[in-house]
Amino acid sequence: MEINYKKILLIIGFSAVVIILGFAIYFMFFKTTSVQTPIDGQETPGSDTGQLPSSGSGDSGNIIGTDTGTGTLPGTDTQTDNNNVTAPIADDIASGGLTKIAALNNVNSFAPALAANGSDVVYYNKDDGKFYSINQNGVATLLSEKTFFDAENITWSSDRQKVIVEYPDGSNIVYNFQTNRQYSLPKHWKDFDFSPAGDNIVAKSIGSDSENRWLIVANEDGSQAQAIEPLGEKDATIYPSWSPNNLSIAMYTESIDFDKQKLYFVGLNDENFKATNIEGRGLEYEWDENGDKLLYSVYSSETQLKPTLWLVDAKAESIGGNRQTLDLQTWAHKCSFANQTTLYCAVPDVLPEGAGLFPELAQNSVDSLYKINTTTGAKTLIAIPEGYFNINDLMIQEDESNLYFTDSFLVNLYKFILN
Repeated sequence: MEINYKKILLIIGFSAVVIILGFAIYFMFFKTTSVQTPIDGQETPGSDTGQLPSSGSGDSGNIIGTDTGTGTLPGTDTQTDNNNVTAPIADDIASGGLTKIAALNNVNSFAPALAANGSDVVYYNKDDGKFYSINQNGVATLLSEKTFFDAENITWSSDRQKVIVEYPDGSNIVYNFQTNRQYSLPKHWKDFDFSPAGDNIVAKSIGSDSENRWLIVANEDGSQAQAIEPLGEKDATIYPSWSPNNLSIAMYTESIDFDKQKLYFVGLNDENFKATNIEGRGLEYEWDENGDKLLYSVYSSETQLKPTLWLVDAKAESIGGNRQTLDLQTWAHKCSFANQTTLYCAVPDVLPEGAGLFPELAQNSVDSLYKINTTTGAKTLIAIPEGYFNINDLMIQEDESNLYFTDSFLVNLYKFILN
């Protein structure tokens, strides 16, 4: 009989594979792991306690030094978390370091402004479409029972008794909280501002063609509109802004070169005001309380297209005088005057190159707070907010005891104590 060696070899090979797989399964799943013998009562790694091994006693040589306190330098206010990471303790009052922040509300607070009493804040609640006043303790009061659904822009009168509400469909209304009266404004009007007394408004009237576009003024209810200056194709470079001293009603810019523009002031009665140079583009501005000075921010190639703050005189014959850079890279809308000599600004800790031209680059930036003397230009870091805040809508109580602001991340109202 002929022996089939090929079949025998196949059987032997298959048997060897089965035996090898069996041993592999045994060692992987069934073989007991040896356990180390505990020493001096310590838990052994891999035991049933679910804990890491202890550090041992002070005599074991595992601990360096002795337990004499918190492990921090004397005089340092810190606290240690569960991961033994030491962090500074926030101060209750702004004193140049980490500062506690208190939330005044938990709603979408839009277009806030310091109330006429110099202490409270008025705002539009985007969640329910109503206007409120809130005090420093977080107690909110309705300004009106009326609901204003889906407001897109809000402009307050200086006494906070009137608002202009702009809607996404182009509709515009004026509402008077004292009289509870409402007036409709033409849809082709935009970019509003109230006169200091609140009885007149300035706006752009945008017709269908460039020959029918004007800077206009009107009564608060939209009546008796007057064309002041033609806009033509210069809509983007004209800024309706009624100065607090009632001397000018708007500004406009003309380009000199990429890094310079000329800034002009428009009077109500065709006054021939002086112009001043501004050192860049992307103009944003804030008036001081008397209209004597103008804070503005612009970007240029010299600042890596980052917005930089400037101050300049803006009253009649003094226009353009005492122009000075504040050497702070932030936007004017992140600043607020407390009085004629004191300015507060939120300044990003890190500002990317090109943020002036593309503000969205800084949408996740975190801010610190600075106090500026507008006479000397001296700057002081007053607070590093505890947490992460992208600060807008700065408002300072009249007595400078509290500073209010909104946060871009959570859109709530917050405050911290100044003194």
